[in-house]
Amino acid sequence: MRQYLIPTFAMIIFLLFWEALVWVNDWPNYKMASPSDLWPAFWRFKELFLSYGWETLWRTVAGLIIAILVGVFLGMIMGFSKVMREGLYPLLVGFNAIPKATVVPIVALMFVGQHDLNTVLIAFMISFFPIAVSVSIGLSTLEPEYRDILRSLGASKITIFWKIALPKTLPEFFGALKVAVTLAFIGTNLMEIVSPHGRGLGALFDSGKTNSDYPLMFAVLIALAVLGIALYYVVVFLERIFAGWAERSAD
Repeated sequence: MRQYLIPTFAMIIFLLFWEALVWVNDWPNYKMASPSDLWPAFWRFKELFLSYGWETLWRTVAGLIIAILVGVFLGMIMGFSKVMREGLYPLLVGFNAIPKATVVPIVALMFVGQHDLNTVLIAFMISFFPIAVSVSIGLSTLEPEYRDILRSLGASKITIFWKIALPKTLPEFFGALKVAVTLAFIGTNLMEIVSPHGRGLGALFDSGKTNSDYPLMFAVLIALAVLGIALYYVVVFLERIFAGWAERSAD
């Protein structure tokens, strides 16, 4: 119960502070919307929030799934081969250093009219890097003593992977996945805002910006935060199932 009450309490404190900040400074809603301004915006565009929220969510999840598959594959290659690690790391670091906001228009022009593909691709491109790095580090830092013991007992490489390497990597993998979830949402919304055929919460945000509808813009930001938190806790749930043994009590 505590793990749910504390985050809820923190969110309530944040919203009260936000409301008080707007009230004390007497800011109009075209300068800074308050939490009390958001519910009318949610209600006025409730159908768009539902349909566009779903489009944003499924594209983000699709991009994240591809990022997991590609990231784990690259991480395993780099983790098991020092040559591949030395060759791929500079390329991955260089690619990750490129601001993805500059890549979005390029992808949009390459696949004109294919908004779903564009959005999923950007969500993937922006989120696979931490997964690949975490898996690579987890595998490359595997204690050689464990491998030597299992090899002396006649274990194959596959057995060593399943018994030692995979459990060793899971905590790092889920830690990176928590970061990748938020990055995937950033990629999705970048494309939804930039694309002329955009549909999703990013496009709804852009519509609010065009019409100077600040309550709508802030309502979209809150909706994105809620989706991000929900997906984050899905990852936390999966982490407790597959890597709960790695968690240590702070007490």
